[in-house]
Amino acid sequence: MSFKQSMKKFWDFLQEDNWKSWSISLILLIILIKFIFFPTLSFITSSPLPLVVVESCSMYHESSFNEWWSGNYVWYEQNNITKSDFESFPFKKGLNKGDIIFVWGRSSYKKADIIIFNPNADASSKYPIIHRLVTLNPLGTKGDHNIKQLTRNNNPQNIDETKVFSENIIGKSAFKIPLLGWIKLIFFEPFREAEQRGFCK
Repeated sequence: MSFKQSMKKFWDFLQEDNWKSWSISLILLIILIKFIFFPTLSFITSSPLPLVVVESCSMYHESSFNEWWSGNYVWYEQNNITKSDFESFPFKKGLNKGDIIFVWGRSSYKKADIIIFNPNADASSKYPIIHRLVTLNPLGTKGDHNIKQLTRNNNPQNIDETKVFSENIIGKSAFKIPLLGWIKLIFFEPFREAEQRGFCK
């Protein structure tokens, strides 16, 4: 049997409606995504994590921009960020839990960018953080939904976002796919702390 005939036979098998063909198709899909799609996307974006899911509410805006600003402006104005400044920021309405972020690592970073970065080495959490750059020297971030920046003495995970090292940056948010990440999150929600489960409020 020639290679072409073998491939045709295999293709016909995959189109059969039975558990064997479904199982093989699923395995092939996983292999394709893990070993071809993601490595190719990582190369294109120059980021080890080209797609990430927002897993917390730290970037959530619970209301319209004007209402959100009226409840959060104090910290920003104290740090020289005005309402008109923020209105020109990318993703000025924040990010929602479950959004999928396309991460771009082939450009420099500017104030207002939402970056994805690994926390400081002495933090107990090793998961990447998705927050907005609010200072450049040193690099510092803040979650739009958070009252203030995370420092070593104000969170149980010992995260300090007042000094982010450039080598810890994975990339910045280029665009988002709203809420599609819930396809992944729904499997992990039962294992999270009760106050961290469900949609943002």
